[in-house]
Amino acid sequence: MTSVYEVVDSPLGELLLVGRASATATGGTALVSLSLPGQKGGAVVQEGWRRDPSAFEEIGRQLSSYFAGRLTRFDIEYADAGTPFQRRVWKALKDVPYGRTTTYKEIAEVVGTSAVGVRAVGTAIGRNPLLVVRPCHRVIGTDGALRGYAGGLESKARLLGLEGALAP
Repeated sequence: MTSVYEVVDSPLGELLLVGRASATATGGTALVSLSLPGQKGGAVVQEGWRRDPSAFEEIGRQLSSYFAGRLTRFDIEYADAGTPFQRRVWKALKDVPYGRTTTYKEIAEVVGTSAVGVRAVGTAIGRNPLLVVRPCHRVIGTDGALRGYAGGLESKARLLGLEGALAP
């Protein structure tokens, strides 16, 4: 199946969106990846991918609304990816409300792993291919410090600030 992509502007810089056709997705495209500029492990356009702005109109509309402060929860179909453990962690991320934060330890508890599993949770979160829309930026250290974000801590702070989740 051929991947399609588009680059959209955002307050964080140009975002690379990668998707696949889906008969069930609003707008006809399931999102495979959303990468920030300079993201560690972010997607890179591959040979054979096709640029298709129309495939991302709905996703782009939701992103614009989010960055404008009008959207607090995305309604985007994601392409299935990751291990069963990663998918459990990523589902737990989706349940963290807009404007709130949680900790790696709390996510570990939600997915049913021990305190020792916090590192595995951090690794799974670090492999989240859908930054911004699957809100791994809402996960912080137990001490309240911003920790580990593939898009960079500055982007994490900007997203949390946009959502009102950072104390002034």
